[in-house]
Amino acid sequence: MKRVLIVGAGKGGSILLNILYQANRMNIVAVIDVDRDAEGLELARKYGIQIGYNWHEWIDKDIDIIIEATGKEEILDQIVDKRNRKTVVIPGSVAYIISELFNEKEALLERIKLQMNNQHLILNNIRDGMLVVNNQGTIQFMNKSAEQIVGLSKKDVEGKYIQSVIPATRLPKILRNKRKEVNQKLTLENGKQIITTRIPIIDAEQNLIGAFAVFKDITEVVNLAEENTDLKDIKTMLEAIIQSSDEAISVVDENGNGMMINPAYTRITGLKELDVIGKPATVDISEGESMHLKVLQTRRAVRGVRMKVGPGRKDVYVNVAPIIVDGKIKGSVGVLHDVTEIQALTSELKRARQIIRNLEAKYTFRDILGNSVEMKLALEQAKVGARTPATVLLRGESGTGKELFAHAIHNESDRKHNKFIRVNCAAIAESILESELFGYEEGAFSGAKHGGKKGYFEEANNGSIFLDEIGELSLNMQAKLLRVLQEQEIVRVGGTEPISINVRIIAATNVNLEKAIIKKSFREDLYYRLNRLPIYIPKLKDRLSDLPVLVQHMILKINEDYGRNVQSISLEALEKLKNYHWPGNIRELENVIGRAMIYMDMSQEIMEASDLPELQLDKVETGIRPFRPKEGQPLQDAMEKFERSYIYETYKRNNFNKTKTAKDLKISIRNLYYKMEKYKIEKTDMQ
Repeated sequence: MKRVLIVGAGKGGSILLNILYQANRMNIVAVIDVDRDAEGLELARKYGIQIGYNWHEWIDKDIDIIIEATGKEEILDQIVDKRNRKTVVIPGSVAYIISELFNEKEALLERIKLQMNNQHLILNNIRDGMLVVNNQGTIQFMNKSAEQIVGLSKKDVEGKYIQSVIPATRLPKILRNKRKEVNQKLTLENGKQIITTRIPIIDAEQNLIGAFAVFKDITEVVNLAEENTDLKDIKTMLEAIIQSSDEAISVVDENGNGMMINPAYTRITGLKELDVIGKPATVDISEGESMHLKVLQTRRAVRGVRMKVGPGRKDVYVNVAPIIVDGKIKGSVGVLHDVTEIQALTSELKRARQIIRNLEAKYTFRDILGNSVEMKLALEQAKVGARTPATVLLRGESGTGKELFAHAIHNESDRKHNKFIRVNCAAIAESILESELFGYEEGAFSGAKHGGKKGYFEEANNGSIFLDEIGELSLNMQAKLLRVLQEQEIVRVGGTEPISINVRIIAATNVNLEKAIIKKSFREDLYYRLNRLPIYIPKLKDRLSDLPVLVQHMILKINEDYGRNVQSISLEALEKLKNYHWPGNIRELENVIGRAMIYMDMSQEIMEASDLPELQLDKVETGIRPFRPKEGQPLQDAMEKFERSYIYETYKRNNFNKTKTAKDLKISIRNLYYKMEKYKIEKTDMQ
């Protein structure tokens, strides 16, 4: 029996389920609907049929027929795209109409069954063919429509055994098993294809009186479906929509010859209907291969392919999808997008983003990718920090994503609806940094604006300020920042009156602040103010398990920037990336992936190891030399060097697993991160 999957359990899906179940000619595998209260799901449970809520989970389960009964074109397109090539897809609109027709027909037949004595007048005036036999299989009645379909007159067949008139009939079987058969296909001796329903006639005492068949020429059913759905009007409307669309559209038949184009297509390519209709799909291509022909061969849609079209070699992006009817490919439809227009819109969007980039946070914790233990710990600490007003200090090497964390912390806090100001302390000259941070009064210095100017802290009032590279501040600026942290107020340059502010400070640095304190280049009191909630962001080489998801995310992002169609990366290429030491961390990884994609072929979908630029592989692990104290060495210095050596040896013994190392040392993982940062302990350290 054919295995059938019904997608959609509304009214149409329920009717189809009932009909197919009663027919008992197909194996209904499951009924699917996203609405868990759909009436069809309840009916399926009653019949003992499996139910589901996501058709993707069933598409590969050896399905012969998929009936799409949602009535949604996008779902039909998705099913056609995902289904096995041997699976037949029946559109819900046609299936629903036919089910409605047969549902009405069954209701009519039930009424006829109750009014057998007065049936002749009624039956001779219905469009469906009807034939009645007694319990011996002898023909008792045949109406006028049946005469026309079968090609025999009533007087020639009445009184004859049914199989002598219609050899392929199954009415004798109905008489034996007393079960009706609904909507069965049958080919008559005259070659006509009919759809027939066969029903036993049973009296009130459950005695078999006979059986009857109601049948319809399939051509008539199709014509009736077309009339009821106004297919001709819909076709006219569809053509009008295509012609009036601003999207450039071209349609080809199953042989790859042009069928239809619209004015927008002519505007972009410069080609008219005379140049395209009836011509091969390659006629409009100046550079690249025909996506129409590729889709016709593969039966799979393609998206975002870049090529040049028309005599003017217009640069375009192309999306092409197959047109599949009853499992057969009938052509393909393509939509062209002018790259010039897209680039103009992209530039405009970038300008808009540039304007607001210093006023609001763009990223959330959902944008921070990674499942490694180290990254999960950092994320948990950051989420704690977001829920408190405490100052946060983000620590980690350059390129690890400290700014991304700052954005996410602000967006997760109760200040997310206020401003998020970003300041790179190392990028602003010392001479103007104070006025930029705290603002200035009118006349404070030569060139000062009339009326003065607000500083970043005032702009960020009730919001957050992100001070990146805070370890680069001078001692003078550190003192002024300490006052802000202690007093929650600032004084403008050239002013005397303090201004109260309510600002959440998020600081970041890749400098070892503990060493800077020892060298007297960073204030110890400011360190303790900033270090209320330190968050250590792991280096890329400490979270190599996150490489696959990071690379996939970067590929999809760079596809948009460079107009590529890369879908994934090979295992060999991924292994090559894992063997590199990544001194530039995430920023370097994005640079490597971007450089690789620049030189890849436009149609290439998988990044191979050969596409990657040359990387210096990192396979040598030298370790730290065991500590041997020197004579006359200060006690504090000796203790620190011993602690550094002991931590590294434990780290190495645990195969560079930080969680196990912290457990062996009987310290917290956060304390281990602090000490490793303090002593610059790495997996591959210098001798």
